[in-house]
Amino acid sequence: MHLSTPELLLDAQAYLGEGPSWDSARQRLFWVDIFAGHLHCFDPKTGLDDVIEVGRVLGCAAPTRSGGMILGCQGGFSSLTLDSFKLSSICNPESGQPGNRFNDGKCDPRGRFLAGTMDNAEVEASGTFYSLNPGGVLKTLLTGLSISNGLTWSPDYKTLYHIDTPTRKVMAYDYDLENGDIANPRVAVNVPAELGWPDGMTSDLDGHLWVALWAGAALTVWDPANGALLEKIAIPAKNVSACAFGGPDHNELYITSARKGLDPAQLNDYPSTGGLFRLKTDVTGLPTFIYNDDPLG
Repeated sequence: MHLSTPELLLDAQAYLGEGPSWDSARQRLFWVDIFAGHLHCFDPKTGLDDVIEVGRVLGCAAPTRSGGMILGCQGGFSSLTLDSFKLSSICNPESGQPGNRFNDGKCDPRGRFLAGTMDNAEVEASGTFYSLNPGGVLKTLLTGLSISNGLTWSPDYKTLYHIDTPTRKVMAYDYDLENGDIANPRVAVNVPAELGWPDGMTSDLDGHLWVALWAGAALTVWDPANGALLEKIAIPAKNVSACAFGGPDHNELYITSARKGLDPAQLNDYPSTGGLFRLKTDVTGLPTFIYNDDPLG
């Protein structure tokens, strides 16, 4: 595997940069700064980063077929138009849990939006992992989660991977692409404590998992067939939060990071923490799938 040196694209100093998703139609990268309520749109060609003020805690976002975005945010699942910035509620499955917030989320190849929640205080296992169907019907996939985090699929879409960060495990599930159900949970990867905490995740067409390490200043590549660590790539940020493949050939890995929880000494050691990074690879990554909000399917 040939990898470039990680490149700092944007010294954003994000408090909780997360959730990168590549919009192939626009050739732009969307990412979020969760507590700031910012949806970022980064243009790799110009280096410009536009910020949309969503005005509420924003856990995750993904492009939609209609050209807008679907969000997991304070108030539940919402849609956002990118011309008028109109925010519309779809459903709020946790209206009775004000202590929870959305965290990581992304779409499956059939246009469902999968997103999980967590206790904002990071104490209770009150999180739930949801699947929002294109028609707006909500399904619960997992409950009792502490920090619902990275998710991705195998190249044949028959396996869904998901991380509940405090467990330090990447779980694998049989995935039924026709109805969105999961079954047969098993451990694909155990992340040793000395590496940090597994956070956001994506996969490549070879079936390998690319896992960001919170507090680990690194990105890791794993073989889920045997749980083996294949690569560890140092990132000049203490909290590496998430990653997504993008670029014209889907071989550029975009990586977010976060300054949350770091003291002045740590920030002095890792001044680029909170930045957006890019790692050029010789592999092809899974694309960012889009939400099917077309009523005609």
